[in-house]
Amino acid sequence: MKSPLSFKQLRKQQLHSWINHNTEFECESLDIVSGDAGFRRYYRFVQGGKSIIAVDAPPKSEDTSQYIAVGQSYREKGLKVPEIYAYDLEQGFYLQQDFGNRLFSECLTVDSCDELYPKALANIPVIQNCLSTAKGPLPAHDEAFIDRELGLFNDWLLDKYLQFSVTETEAKMLAKVFGDVKKVCLMQPSVGMHRDYHSRNLMLLEDDEIGVIDFQDAVVGPITYDAVSLLRDSYQDWPKVKVQQWLKNWHAEYYSQYPWAEFKMWFDCAGMQRQIKIAGIFARLCIRDNKPSFLADIPHTLNYLIDVASQYPDYLEFACFVRERVLPNVLQNLKLKKHEA
Repeated sequence: MKSPLSFKQLRKQQLHSWINHNTEFECESLDIVSGDAGFRRYYRFVQGGKSIIAVDAPPKSEDTSQYIAVGQSYREKGLKVPEIYAYDLEQGFYLQQDFGNRLFSECLTVDSCDELYPKALANIPVIQNCLSTAKGPLPAHDEAFIDRELGLFNDWLLDKYLQFSVTETEAKMLAKVFGDVKKVCLMQPSVGMHRDYHSRNLMLLEDDEIGVIDFQDAVVGPITYDAVSLLRDSYQDWPKVKVQQWLKNWHAEYYSQYPWAEFKMWFDCAGMQRQIKIAGIFARLCIRDNKPSFLADIPHTLNYLIDVASQYPDYLEFACFVRERVLPNVLQNLKLKKHEA
């Protein structure tokens, strides 16, 4: 008697059947390319010498219609995004152009970074002009949105993962810091925002143009946010002097109407907001979604927080809290997990 198929196996089987019976394509087998931090799974198949990406995006957790709509808006603005060949919104399946295997993150070297980062940054002003799709305006990265994201830090990292309670003084400090960071994010000009514009969501195409993927969560929010996603990437680490020079050059080319000191402060606070959120998300990915590999990225994210918060008097107490209370506990947990393995 055969064992019942797992959810992923069943979805793959259904995707395979959909391709062969409901599209113009024929597929002999689906080869896994990757999963991601969400619930999408990517497969590759070849027909007539042409490689195609088949995507399983379970409709209970993924909005394929939004992905298609944002992609169309981006394409109309001139961004390189995958072409959609076929889709089924009810089942959460779609076929798209294969951008190949040259991830931006894997092409970054000491020799290439000074060419690649400015090229990727140059896409952001184009993204910022995309404020709506055929479905309507993009969601706003507003006060309630930011509160939900900041809340991930306390709920998932501190409470559920580290399982320690903050003191009343610490709770007040966190509330004040989160409120101040949110205020700076909200005071920035609002623009179209990819929201996850980092090295693993960019591809290098054959002509070395930047291909953009994973944009279904696009919103309208702070002008510096996507630059933070790229330059303070949780999966990359470059010398601070180099990162600041890339940011300065980008500011001078596109945003010189804003004083540099103010722009830098906007960038730093958007970075804190993002990294506070991401530390919570990495913990949630482990606990809720059974993806423990993301835990190893939490220390890097916390070190960003410590470094940036230490530059501002109002955030020194927070920097100390993360450095002395949070980071050691995260490292200890990782050490124990490694020992158990």
